[in-house]
Amino acid sequence: MNCYLIRWVAFIWIVNSVPCAFGMVVSEQTGTLVFYIMTHYGFVPGFDLTEKFLLRKGTVTEDLPSFRLGSSPLIKPTKLIFPDGLSNEYSLVTIFRVRRTTKKDRWYLWQIFDQSGSSQVSVVVDGDKKAVEFSSQGLLKNSFRYTFKSRDLHALFDRQWHKLGISVHSDTVSIYVDCTLAEKKMTDERDSIDLNGRTLISTRVEDGRPVDVCSHDSFLNKYFCSGINSHLAPYLLAQLLKR
Repeated sequence: MNCYLIRWVAFIWIVNSVPCAFGMVVSEQTGTLVFYIMTHYGFVPGFDLTEKFLLRKGTVTEDLPSFRLGSSPLIKPTKLIFPDGLSNEYSLVTIFRVRRTTKKDRWYLWQIFDQSGSSQVSVVVDGDKKAVEFSSQGLLKNSFRYTFKSRDLHALFDRQWHKLGISVHSDTVSIYVDCTLAEKKMTDERDSIDLNGRTLISTRVEDGRPVDVCSHDSFLNKYFCSGINSHLAPYLLAQLLKR
């Protein structure tokens, strides 16, 4: 019987960006809405990162169907998640809510590590410090960690649903809360990822146990950012794929 205390629900959406991105468009075909990043090279779709990890559904938590895999880590070979590698510029969007009993926990939203187990890139949500951390590996295999602790991030831990966006550029990382820029930092040059390594999502730092992952698209659509800022649009896909 699967039993654990983690009560987050997260939906992760990632977009590999390419140079010269300049807008976001919506294309409607046969009643299905598909969202793309528009670039000089054409339309580049994002994808639901959770779908590459989750193979079966567990019990229903409250009114939201969710994947619950007990103590099994949500880990996959990186080459299955990013067969063409990870772009130097990309965005990650997640919607989650922390519970009263877990709001101070520290957990990986996303992490990629190489064959030796060294972390190459990660996003950590730290409830105790009310902060978000972005870590990456430099060209000399040295590690860089950037801690975002703006007061605007405190809303993420108020036990309500919020959208967290991470927009990674070649020399900056920006954090958005509910489609509003919370903090931006300059970054060092990053190394490319090891495709022979592993990738994990939604996992507690302390014990490696996974969090619950939501699969309820109609619920998530309520969190669409209709008034997305123009400076955010080229890099952050602020709506989820509606199937």
